[in-house]
Amino acid sequence: MDSAELGKRIKEARLARKMTQADVVGDFITRNMLSQIESGTANPSVKTLTYLAKVLQLPVNYLLPDELETFDDSENAADKDLEALIKMKNAFKRGDYTESVTLALPLSEGGNIVYDEACAVLAMSYLELAKTAKDPKEGMAYANKALSYAGKGIFAKREIKASAVLLYDELSEKL
Repeated sequence: MDSAELGKRIKEARLARKMTQADVVGDFITRNMLSQIESGTANPSVKTLTYLAKVLQLPVNYLLPDELETFDDSENAADKDLEALIKMKNAFKRGDYTESVTLALPLSEGGNIVYDEACAVLAMSYLELAKTAKDPKEGMAYANKALSYAGKGIFAKREIKASAVLLYDELSEKL
């Protein structure tokens, strides 16, 4: 579903519940941001989508792309992606970069709601792995992977790209 369709669904749900934008946003997001989401000019984060679904009393998958609305057993794909995102972030926070990479790789293939976050975590995790690699060649390989993911998604960071390039150069001088 595109951002215009998402905005339309959110606005229709809000109006059906006779809620103003101020009623919906509370202290979580600004009314201006909700207006941009409803008009299709802004894409909300997963956290914001979850919040809006709760306030509007909608199932989260109603606000997600259609291809994620398939069910298997009791969980849908979007719920699994969100669960994997939480595990991935927790692994990164505790410094388990290998685990965060393992959890993020399947989510970085696109077509899911956590693609952008997965690419950002992969870039940062590979950079950290490059910094701690015992072998310069292994570190260079990690730095290359960090570089490739640092440019993907809406959370692309020039700082990570620059750090990966500098680290790659440092490691190549050790060879």
